[in-house]
Amino acid sequence: MRLSFSTNAFTNFSVGEAVTKIGAAGYEAVEILADTPHLYPPEIADEQLGYLRYCLAQTGLQVANINANTAMGFYGRTFWEPLFEPSLANPDHQLRRWRINYTRQCIDLAVALKAPSVSITSGRMVPGIPPDKGLKLFKASMEEVLAHAGERGIRLGIEYEPGLLIENHRELLMFLAAIDSPWLGANLDVGHSQVLGENIPEVIEILGKDIVHLHLEDISQRKHYHLIPGCGELDFAAIFTALQRGGYDGYLTVELYTYPHNPEKAARQSLTYLQRIHNNLPKSMENECSS
Repeated sequence: MRLSFSTNAFTNFSVGEAVTKIGAAGYEAVEILADTPHLYPPEIADEQLGYLRYCLAQTGLQVANINANTAMGFYGRTFWEPLFEPSLANPDHQLRRWRINYTRQCIDLAVALKAPSVSITSGRMVPGIPPDKGLKLFKASMEEVLAHAGERGIRLGIEYEPGLLIENHRELLMFLAAIDSPWLGANLDVGHSQVLGENIPEVIEILGKDIVHLHLEDISQRKHYHLIPGCGELDFAAIFTALQRGGYDGYLTVELYTYPHNPEKAARQSLTYLQRIHNNLPKSMENECSS
């Protein structure tokens, strides 16, 4: 089990500070948010990238994934909820072109930081654009982006989510079959699967080798609010068993953008719990989940 933590919980800190704190918490790797206030590709300075490399070297952290799901930097402001537009399925040609170029920049960022993958989404459904038309736009964008990814040896993982154009594992499988590229797979977020009422171990088995990267968080009562592992209803022992059975050897990134007020505690608490579950030790976490 190779555990990583996403910098998107540390949006009150610079990306360098986030990496340093995640390293201090005991993780093996880090997922980098490719958005403000961390590494927004259209505005990355050489000095910023150089300092990040220095922080990675100092902590010994590997980069598990480049998180290219959101695009808050496009608007020059921050929002409470992750923002996915303009997406690769946006009907406006110029906006879609912007996202294609941004995704290509994220692929180049993955190469620069030696990350194996980049996570993306299909974006939301846009009023006036039926889902089948949206999927055609998404497919055309992906074919262009995948050509860039294949040239650079970076895998792309589509993250499905309730309310998006691709929102469950069945829709994702159909899209993957339509594209049929070795550079495209799933960025499986187990919390999203739980919200949708899916059987997570079964989904892991079905997706199999198409799983490029994983996001971990807990969920309570199927509400889409990312909780510290151990504070919700997910069966992480069953998840780990399914991953082991399927031969998954990539990173598992804890994604808790809902804890910007106390990301260090969230990171440490998550690591302690997940290690206990992986090592079949008593949970002993109940008292920490109320805070």
